[in-house]
Amino acid sequence: ELRQRASPWQRNLGYPLAMLGLLALTGISVLIVCFHVLELLLDDAAMPRGIQDASLGQVSFSIFGTFGAALQVVLIFYLMLSSVVGFYSSPLFTRLLPERQDTPLTKIIGNCVSLLVLSSALPVFSRTLGITRFDLLGDFGRFNWLGNFYIIFLYNMGFAVLTTLCLVKRVTWAVQEELIRAFGED
Repeated sequence: ELRQRASPWQRNLGYPLAMLGLLALTGISVLIVCFHVLELLLDDAAMPRGIQDASLGQVSFSIFGTFGAALQVVLIFYLMLSSVVGFYSSPLFTRLLPERQDTPLTKIIGNCVSLLVLSSALPVFSRTLGITRFDLLGDFGRFNWLGNFYIIFLYNMGFAVLTTLCLVKRVTWAVQEELIRAFGED
């Protein structure tokens, strides 16, 4: 219903550009994680431990300078949004979605707790995946398990494989549906 009410510009240009943007952000994050997996295999310094004696402004946290730092910020926001969308899309938590002008206080508190947990896990998540090396103020690099190669390696591989499978499944199903619709078969 929303697609039918959308303007032709929005349907023909806005939605495809948004989908290409999401596809590009997902692809970039998978490439960064795959690059991080290679770094893990070749160099022990790629582990997401804390950076000692690295004050802000004296050490570059990105290989590509300002562009890389901006890309990291965009990817972190993308990961945050995709985590929230994925959380509320899971069958267990769909009942937690707030309803307009009809949300009980317990559901509001549950949403606040859920968003607090997701936002607290985001720095460790982005650091473990190798998207950023910035330590933030929480000193998240001091967690003991962030020094365990096997946990970090399996976490990165799991993210890369599952995200790629999800991406391939979504894209191939969408292309398959469009081809069926184009040829007029049901």
